[in-house]
Amino acid sequence: MKKFRPIHYLPILLICFAITKAQTQETILIVEELLKKMTLDEKIGQLNLPGAGDVITGQAKNSNVAENIEAGRVGGLLNITSVEKIREVQKIAVEKSRLKIPLLFGLDVIHGYRTTFPIPLGLSTSWDMKLIEKTARMAATEASADGINWTFSPMVDISRDPRWGRVSEGSGEDVYLGSKIAKAMVRGYQGDDLTKSNTILSCVKHFALYGASEAGRDYNTVDMSRIRMYNEYLPPYKAAVEAGAGTVMASFNEIDGVPATGNKWLLTDLLRKQWGFEGFVVTDYTGINEMIEHGMGDLQMSSALALNAGVDMDMVGEGFLTTTKKSIEDGKIKMTQIDNAVRRILKAKYDLGLFDDPYKYCDVNRAKTEIFTNENRLFAREVASQSMVLLKNENQLLPLKRTGTIAVVGPLANTKENMAGTWSVATEQNRSIAFLEGIKNVAGDKVKILYAKGSNLTYDAELEKRATMFGKEINRDNRSDLELLNEALEIASEADVIVAAIGESAEFNGESSSRTNIEIPQVQKDLLKALLNTGKPVVLVLFTGRPLVLKEESKTVPAILNVWFPGSEAGLAISDVLFGDVNPSGKLTATFPQNVGQVPVFYNHKNTGRPLKNKEGKFEKFTSNYIDERNEPVYPFGYGLSYTTFNYDNLRVSSDIMNENDSIAVTVDVTNTGNYDGKEVVQLYIRDVVGTVTRPVKELKGFQKVALNKGETRPITFFISIEDLKFYNYDLDFVSEPGEFVIFVGTNSDDTHNTSFSLKME
Repeated sequence: MKKFRPIHYLPILLICFAITKAQTQETILIVEELLKKMTLDEKIGQLNLPGAGDVITGQAKNSNVAENIEAGRVGGLLNITSVEKIREVQKIAVEKSRLKIPLLFGLDVIHGYRTTFPIPLGLSTSWDMKLIEKTARMAATEASADGINWTFSPMVDISRDPRWGRVSEGSGEDVYLGSKIAKAMVRGYQGDDLTKSNTILSCVKHFALYGASEAGRDYNTVDMSRIRMYNEYLPPYKAAVEAGAGTVMASFNEIDGVPATGNKWLLTDLLRKQWGFEGFVVTDYTGINEMIEHGMGDLQMSSALALNAGVDMDMVGEGFLTTTKKSIEDGKIKMTQIDNAVRRILKAKYDLGLFDDPYKYCDVNRAKTEIFTNENRLFAREVASQSMVLLKNENQLLPLKRTGTIAVVGPLANTKENMAGTWSVATEQNRSIAFLEGIKNVAGDKVKILYAKGSNLTYDAELEKRATMFGKEINRDNRSDLELLNEALEIASEADVIVAAIGESAEFNGESSSRTNIEIPQVQKDLLKALLNTGKPVVLVLFTGRPLVLKEESKTVPAILNVWFPGSEAGLAISDVLFGDVNPSGKLTATFPQNVGQVPVFYNHKNTGRPLKNKEGKFEKFTSNYIDERNEPVYPFGYGLSYTTFNYDNLRVSSDIMNENDSIAVTVDVTNTGNYDGKEVVQLYIRDVVGTVTRPVKELKGFQKVALNKGETRPITFFISIEDLKFYNYDLDFVSEPGEFVIFVGTNSDDTHNTSFSLKME
C-alpha cells in the first residue's frame, strides 16, 4: 500500500497562501490610492451611517440623505429594503458622487429575512449547529437578493436574567454553546467568499456584556470583574471574531465606568490588539449621542471619545459628520485615527466586491425567485419543529390523536402577526401562518376544530398596547372578560381535548421590553385555570421569548409544549409536533426559575462556602438558600422531553489519567427505550474540582444531537483535550491546571451520570 505523504500538499498550500497574500496586497494598494484622493469631508462621510428607510428603531431622524450621498458624506444606509430602492440610492453614490464609492446597506436580519425562523433563543434550543448555520445562510441569500449586504447579527450576548427583553435575541446562558452558535451564524451569513452575491457582512453584537445589565433593564449599567468577563461573557464575541466576522457593534452599556462606545480598552486593547480583529466597528443606534446622557460630555466630546476608542462608523447619530473637523482643529482627534477608520470601511466594501460591481446585490431576477420560496418555507417549518421544547407530558397526552374534537383556546391562537416574534423587521406578518390555521391544515378531516379567543392578552389595555407594537396587534376584544371566558368554556365542553395557546405576544419581549413580572399574564392564567377545572385534558402551547415563571403551570397542566415564536410557518410546525409528525427534541438553553426572586439563576454557578447539600431542596439554616423558596429551578438548563424515552448507561473513560499532550475518550451508551423514533441531545459537563480561582459546579464542554430508532442503543463518544480544561486565571492567563476533574454526561444539566479523571502536567 502506498504511504500517505502530507508533504505533497505543501506546494498547494504555498500557492493558496501566495494568492491570498497577493489579493491582500491588491486590496491595500487600491484602498491606499483611493484614500489619497479623498478630501477630509469625504473621509468623514465614510464614517457616517444614517437611517433612511422602512424601519425606525430609535429617536433620531435624518434628512437630505440623497444630497449627502452625492456630496460623499455617507458611507452606508440603514433600514432600506428592496432592490429597486437600493439600486436607485447606490446609483447616486457611484454615478453622482466625486469618487464613486459604493454604499453599504444594513438591516437587522436577525432570524431570517422574508422567510422567518424561530427567534434566536428558540433556534438555540435545537442544539443543531448545521441547522442554525443553514438558517443564516438562507437569510443571507434572501436578504442579498433584496439588496441588503450587511446584517446586524448575530447577537451573542450571554444573559442569565429573563427580565431582560433581549434575551429573546440571544442563545441563552451558556458560554460554550453560545460560542458554537456565534461561529455557525457568522459562517452562515458570510460563507467562504464575500465576493459571492449571496453572502453578506456579519456584525457581531453587542460588544460587550450587554446581556448582564443591572435589574434586567434594557440599556442599563453593567459592572463585573475582568475574570468573569473573560470566562463567562466574552468568549462568544471572540468566537465570532475568530470565525471571520467582518464587523462588530459596540453596546449601549458602560464597562468599568466608561460606555462601550467610548471604551478604548474594549475596542482597541482587547478587540484589536488581543484578539486581532481587522474589520470595522460600528456604534449601535445613536450610541455616540447617548454618551452625553451617560455624562461623557457634549456631542463633540463624545464623538472624539468614540473615534479615539476605536469606533469606525457612527450609526444614525451624525456626531462624526458634524463635529470631527472641529475636533481635528482642536487637537482632539488625529488624522491617523480617521484614516484608519476609513481604511477599514473601504476594505469591507472591497471584500464584498462592491468596487468591482456596486450593483451586485441589485438583481431583480433574484429578488423575484429567491425570496420566500416554497423550499425556504418548508425548511423554516422544519427548523421551527426542531426548536420546540416539550416541558411536560403527563400520561402521554401528546401526541394528539387525529380523531374527535379539539378546542383551540387563547389570545395567541389566531394572531399570525405575532408568530414571527420580535426583530422580524422584513417579515410580511400577514403571510405568516397562525396556530389556528396550521392545526386545521395538519389535523386531517377526522378532527373537528373549535375555536374561542378566551381572553385578551392582558387585563391592562395600556400594557397590551405596549406589548403589541410594530404591526403586531392582537385586536383587543371589547367584550367583557366573563363573556370571553364563557365562550371558551362552552366550546371546551364539546371537546375531547383543549389546546390553550397562551403566553407572551411578540413584542412582550425584545428591545426595550424588560419585565419585572415574568409570569404568564394574569388574565391568561385565569383562563387556563378555568379550562383545567373542566376536567378535560389540557395541552398548553406556550408562546414566549424568555424563560417564564411556570411554577404553578408545571404542577397543574398535564402537557406543556414551549414553542417560543416559531417564525413564518409557526402554525404548521406547532401542529406537526402536536400530532407527532415530528417528535420534539429541543432542549432549554436558559433556566426557567421558580419565581423572579431567584433571578439570576443559571446552571454553571459557583459554590459558596456554605452550599445547600440536601438534594430535596429542604431549607437548611446557615447554608446558602432561601427561607421561602427552593434553590433549584423549575426547568434546568438542557432540559427537554421527547415522546420517547432515553436511557443512559455504562459511562466510561478511556483513561483515568490525562497527560497535557493527550486526550481521553468519554463514552456512554444511549438507548431509545420508548415507542417512537427520536432525537436526543447528549450533554457533557466538566467540573474542575480544585483551582487557583473558584470554578463553576459544572460547565458544558460537549454535546451531540443523535437520532435513535426505537429500541436502538448507540455508544456516544466525546474526546476531551487540555483545551477543554482551560480557563482564565486571576492574572487573566488562559491556563489549565493539574488535578481532579469530574465528568457529567446526561440528558440535561441536572440529570447526569458522572465519573472522573486526573490531569497530570510536567
